[in-house]
Formats: sequence, structure tokens, C-alpha cells
Amino acid sequence: MDARAIIAELRKGKTPSRDALAWFARGLADGVVSDAQAGAFAMGVCLRGLSEEGRVALTLAMRDSGDKMSWGLPAPVLDKHSTGGVGDCVSLVLAPALVACGAYVPMISGRGLGHTGGTLDKLEAIPGLSTSLTEARFRQVVADVGCAIVSATAEIAPADKRLYAIRDVTATVESLDLITASILSKKLAAGLEGLVLDVKVGSGAFMKSVTEAQALAGSLVSTANLAGCPTSAVISDMNQPLAPALGNALEVSECMDVLCNAKSGPLAELSVALGAGLLASAGLATDLDDGARRMSEVLTNGKAAEVFGRMVAAMGGPIRFAEEWQRFLPEAPIIREVAAPTSGYVQMMDGEALGLAVVGLGGGRQVESDVINPAVGFSEVVRLGDRVEAGQPLMRLHAAREDAALLAEAAVQKAIVIGDAMPDKPPLIHERSR
Repeated sequence: MDARAIIAELRKGKTPSRDALAWFARGLADGVVSDAQAGAFAMGVCLRGLSEEGRVALTLAMRDSGDKMSWGLPAPVLDKHSTGGVGDCVSLVLAPALVACGAYVPMISGRGLGHTGGTLDKLEAIPGLSTSLTEARFRQVVADVGCAIVSATAEIAPADKRLYAIRDVTATVESLDLITASILSKKLAAGLEGLVLDVKVGSGAFMKSVTEAQALAGSLVSTANLAGCPTSAVISDMNQPLAPALGNALEVSECMDVLCNAKSGPLAELSVALGAGLLASAGLATDLDDGARRMSEVLTNGKAAEVFGRMVAAMGGPIRFAEEWQRFLPEAPIIREVAAPTSGYVQMMDGEALGLAVVGLGGGRQVESDVINPAVGFSEVVRLGDRVEAGQPLMRLHAAREDAALLAEAAVQKAIVIGDAMPDKPPLIHERSR
């Protein structure tokens, strides 16, 4: 096998053989494949695509590039994954709520990709918390608390860990084949007994149309089920931020409002919907309605918040984070409102542009070596259909430097369209698939 020959096949529009893809995944894991070759491979897949057989082969090859876990726990082992959006911090609400409903959730998550935030980056906005646990510690936290949200260890899907970072800086994130292989290689290696996939669609998602989202959902569900993991998908809307905040600490704050103060809204609604499906499929609820009732109950009575607090402490964060989270999260030195330039209804929001504005503030990575500022971003973001008057705030801007604040302010003004007519509001959930 030779990396150049495999890349040449991709360039010609041919899917490499199963053996070739397995060799390339091993090469990613052990360093035989160079960064340049990995980037060329990613670009080849992004531009030319793989056959369905090739997609499954790449997914399994990346899964098999490292260790595969098994649990033997006394309750179902469940998980969720989102394909990425803005203001999407569901994992921080869903994982502890599922545990409070009787499941175990060993969640292997990722960092920000492109304009989308990463669950690990959000969690690490909590002082002292580390998402880089050894496998032994990961197992211990899951056994003791019920959930842990961690980065993949060096032993779990190492081929994906390498390719994931390269995709972020080579403009090859938006590939159905690479997204499928990346998500499922880690999830399948984690020894799950049930998985739900939150496939985002809209201006803030990688998939801009429902047709694209349906294709990705179909790819993910079929690949995962063929690999033996019962999986379903929800296509949810990302034409506006899910939570009214973008940025790591600001999104954690929104999650704590849901967990500790029973705050309603799209973040809580989607968390309940995803959890309901998982609970029903795993036999922890009789149907979707019963699952939704159970999820809502643990978000209201404080049991999910208690689990989250225990997880934070077990991963190195503050002992009383769930009780005193406001005083632990970092705050940006510059906080001010971004005013609406004119009066009218919020008709459209460019979610990708808003996400990139957060990256420009320092809340994401331009290159792999960038250090994220967890305090920057936007809060109190308006929603589609809101009526605003000229001069009223569209959101609050949190910045570390004045020059970055000015650039972000200009990006917001351009990303949000205000007009005279009330727009049609998209549904939060477009469809479910199995």
C-alpha cells in the first residue's frame, strides 16, 4: 500500500478498496501517513466522495485503528451526537438528564470544527475541569457518576483524532463521508447500546438544506445499524442559534439555567425530545411521551443538575459548581449591546457568520495551535420573528479586545436581516428517522 496511490485513486473519482482504506486509517494512527497526505486525502474525499461501501469501510477502519470498549454496566449505555451548529450545547443538558432517568452515558466528544462550537471546549470553560481522562479514569467516573464527557483517548479511534484536527484547518469539514466516519468511529468504539444523532439543518449547520440533512441522517443511521449499534436520528433546525448564546462559558451558563432553574426554550425542548427517543428505544420508557415526561421531570426536580455537578467535580472542576456556577465562569472585559440598525422583525440569521464571528473573537480556532478564550461570544441573542426597534439590542457582545469587538459587531449587523414582515418560523424538529 502507498498513500500517494490511494490519494491518486480519490483524485480520479474512484473509491479505494476496503484494504486500502484500512491501511490508510492505520497510517493515520501510527504516523506513516504525513499531515500533507492526510490533508490531501481529506480533500479528495470531500471533492470526489466515497461509495456507500467505502464509507462503511472507512468508518470501521477508523474505529478499528484503536481500542474498542465494553462496559458490563447494570443499565443501558446510551449516547448522543450532534453534527454541529451554533449555540448547540445539548450534550451538557442531555447527558446528566439521561443518567437521572436510569442510563449510563460515556460520551466521547469533539472540539470546535469550523464555525461550530465543540462540547469539550465548552466544558473546559469550567475552571479546573479536564476532559482528557485516561481510560481507567473515564470508566471510573462513568461507573460512579453515570456519565462523563471526554475527548477520545489516544487509544480510541486514533485515526479519527488525527484526521479530525486536519479537517478543521483544511476546509474539509463539510463532507458527508468524513462526517459519518468521524462521528461513528468514536461512537462505535465506545461500546454503546443505543445512539441518537442530532442532524442539524440550516444556516448555522454544515448541511444547509433538508435534503442534505436527510442524506447525512440516512448515512449515519444505516452505517451505525449495520455495525450493530441501534441508532436513530432527529433532523433539527439550525437557522438560528439553539440557545440564545454563542461562546463556551456563555453556553455553559445557558445549560445551567436549564438544569438549575428549569429554563424553558429550544435548548430544553430539544434535549427532552432527544432523550425521550433514547429512553424509549432502550426500554427505560414505554414510548416517546413517557420518555419526554421522565426527561422533563429530572430537569425540573434538580436531579439532572445534581448529576452534572457530580460529573464536574469528578473531572476536576469546582465541588459546588451546580450550586454556585455564576461565580466560577470567566467573564470578558468588554461587554456591550449590539444595537439593531432599523426597526422591524428579525427575518433571517446567518448562523455560520455568527459562529465565525465568535471564532474571530477568540472563541474558536483559526489554526490547530490557537488557544481558545472561553469568555468571549454573544449572549441574549434575538430569535427569528422577534420585533425590534432601531437602537434596541440584537444581543450582548462579550470581547477581550476593542478591535475584535468592532469586527464582531459589524459581522452581527450583516448576519441578521430585519424587515417589515413577520417571517415563517421553522419547526425545531423537522423529522425523525430510524
